[in-house]
Amino acid sequence: MKRTLSGIFAALLIASNAYSADLAPVEPVPEQPPEVAVTESTGWYLRGDIGYAFTDLRGATFFQGSNALEADFDDADLDDAWMIGGGVGYQINNYLRTDLTFDYLTKSDFRGSTVGGGAAFGACVVACTSTDVSSMTAYTLLANAYVDLGTYAYFTPYVGAGIGGSYVKWKDLHNVACADDGSGCDDEVDHGGRGGWRFSYALMAGASIDVTCNVKADVGYRYLHINGGNMFGYNENGGPGRDRGVNVHEARVGARYLFGGCAQPVAYEPPAIPLQQPVYK
Repeated sequence: MKRTLSGIFAALLIASNAYSADLAPVEPVPEQPPEVAVTESTGWYLRGDIGYAFTDLRGATFFQGSNALEADFDDADLDDAWMIGGGVGYQINNYLRTDLTFDYLTKSDFRGSTVGGGAAFGACVVACTSTDVSSMTAYTLLANAYVDLGTYAYFTPYVGAGIGGSYVKWKDLHNVACADDGSGCDDEVDHGGRGGWRFSYALMAGASIDVTCNVKADVGYRYLHINGGNMFGYNENGGPGRDRGVNVHEARVGARYLFGGCAQPVAYEPPAIPLQQPVYK
């Protein structure tokens, strides 16, 4: 009988300990951080631009033949033109980017004139006016840097500057001198056009517009300065001539494609959770 009571008591004691272990508090499992998306703010991009160029010729000069006297055109104007270009760049961070651009300025017509006194030959033995016609094109290669001034909704204003060179090509200049009294004109004289590389720099301002996560539209203004250089050669006691440089004011629209610019999901590894050992009381 004693052995029977001892066995029952021992069984109850074991059951009580096991029940106490089941009721021991369990530490909560830490929650896994939610998955988030991080926008890529750096990377390579391609760009393309088109615009309208308001050209401002800073003046033109020519030598008056054998007397070696350099004179200014009394009137020298360039017509406006179109520009088209492209480039490759790198977005360094949300506030700084840089690119290399190559642009083409389409044909800009030149018209100049000079008013002179009487000459000893031809129609201009009396006062006459000389009319000169040519055209210019230019290719511009620039290294540029931009500061993005923060993003507001979908808009990111920016300012920038560039430095490089322009290859300016002048077509042949056609010159005709006519007497002011209407008595006649001399034969047309052609002066061979000149071309060459010149130093250039640019200043820019505008705004980028987010179209998609990796495509940005670009609306802006660029001031381009091209140094002066040779314009046309010597022929029949006139020339050569040179221009004093060109200022170009461009209204531009374009687009940039940023490689890897879309938001990328970041997966978090769940933290290691130590195994909970049962607690017996």
